[in-house]
Amino acid sequence: MNGKPGRLTLMERWISAFLEAEAAERDAARNTRLAYGRDLKDFAGWLARRELDFLTAGRTDVEDYLVFCEAQGLSRATRARRLAAIRQLYRFAVDDGLREDHPAIRITGPGRDQRLPGTLSVAEVERLLDAARGFGKTEGERLRNACLMEVLYATGMRVSELVSLPVSGARGDPRMLLVRGKGGRERMVPLSTPAREALITWLAHRDAGEESERLAGRAPSRYLFPSFGREGHLTRIHFHTLIKRFAVAAGVDPAQVTPHTLRHAFATHLLERGADLRVIQTLLGHADLATTEIYTHVVEERLKELVLTRHPLARTAGDPPPAEADDD
Repeated sequence: MNGKPGRLTLMERWISAFLEAEAAERDAARNTRLAYGRDLKDFAGWLARRELDFLTAGRTDVEDYLVFCEAQGLSRATRARRLAAIRQLYRFAVDDGLREDHPAIRITGPGRDQRLPGTLSVAEVERLLDAARGFGKTEGERLRNACLMEVLYATGMRVSELVSLPVSGARGDPRMLLVRGKGGRERMVPLSTPAREALITWLAHRDAGEESERLAGRAPSRYLFPSFGREGHLTRIHFHTLIKRFAVAAGVDPAQVTPHTLRHAFATHLLERGADLRVIQTLLGHADLATTEIYTHVVEERLKELVLTRHPLARTAGDPPPAEADDD
């Protein structure tokens, strides 16, 4: 950040205290805190260049900053996220007595672009699951990959929730898994029969390998999907790479496949088969039903496409009429 050192030091202390509070009081995820930190440092640098800081900035200054962000070509989603970070910072400042007023509380954000989530057909998901079962250099890798994909599609959990699952919660042939989601909120998610079978098989192999590690003097991992990396479990990046490889092996466009796409497919397929929206909200761990309602738009778009491509009166001029079926 550029600007006077004194102003920057003050703002850096505010940011540091705010992020510590987010971790301690709200149990904010590490990635959330990193995003807040980046956004607030950018705002602090902009203020410092104008001889301002968090203490002296007013509503007009925050609005000018958002105009600046728009002029830089930042998306509506990015500008909305930055405003959210600024609001959270000033809420913390007011609560801690650092400021008496909240300069951003009445500012209307730019909102987010309404984009329907990408999803996959049931057939595409089945091909991905088949590819995962056969992907890997060793039996252990193939069993792990099958378990990862079966559990992900069966539960719709976030990839961060999946890779950090504790092994203790998978013991005893569970019908349900306890998932710790955003903000420390916990929920129970049921396992399908294929997911349970994949979990039991992987767990048996994992435990056998861990016994060898124990005999060699190494401590057992507390994660269902252990790794030798710093985090102690399979990382989101590693799994993201794996699922792209599964897509290639399955003949599915890898550009359309991410761990989050499987979460969207889980929700969309349930809704298409008549599941209640409130149930899907609970399974996904959404705090607000409005977040879940976007899947109704996905299903509506599919129905529109079906009518426009299959209905006999929807053909364009010059198209041949559909063949008439013989009477049975």
